[in-house]
Amino acid sequence: MDGPAHDAIVLAGGRARRLAGADKPAEFVGGASLLDRALGAVPGAGRVVVAGPRRPVARAVSWCVEQPAGGGPVAGLAAAVPLTTAALLVVLAADLPWVAPAVPLLLAAVPPDGRAVLADTGGRDNHLAACWRRATLLAALARLPVLAGASMRSLAADVATVRVTDRGGWGQDCDTWDDLAAARARVHD
Repeated sequence: MDGPAHDAIVLAGGRARRLAGADKPAEFVGGASLLDRALGAVPGAGRVVVAGPRRPVARAVSWCVEQPAGGGPVAGLAAAVPLTTAALLVVLAADLPWVAPAVPLLLAAVPPDGRAVLADTGGRDNHLAACWRRATLLAALARLPVLAGASMRSLAADVATVRVTDRGGWGQDCDTWDDLAAARARVHD
């Protein structure tokens, strides 16, 4: 088991504008799709929910789509949380091929009334590599007047946060073709 009892939400929507609209979660790095790599980062999760269009994946998951479709990660979380039950929720973007080693650290660091978030060595939070207390996430969602288009930063405002320093490049995402090329090259290093 991968730390305390938890569920996972993987955000796999978006328009991939910087990839000319390509289906980013379906892109392959190291023999697996980005989505399957994110799903593989939470092997101990009880329930796993993917917010985004259905795609072939290597494990059983529940699917949901934010309303309106294309409403962003906060709307995706709002659609996914009702499909979970655990007190801890790991929240990951589908474009984080190296995030697996960070998940146990995030689970261990989450405070009793907040969230743990992966932060780069400069202190910048990666809101899409986090572990939330379910009750805290529900309260944060309820505080926002509009979910569609809301930023993750606004969702996390005033939430007790523990930062886990990203010492291994675990939060490196794949937003551009250059990012994907670098990730694919990293597999071969």
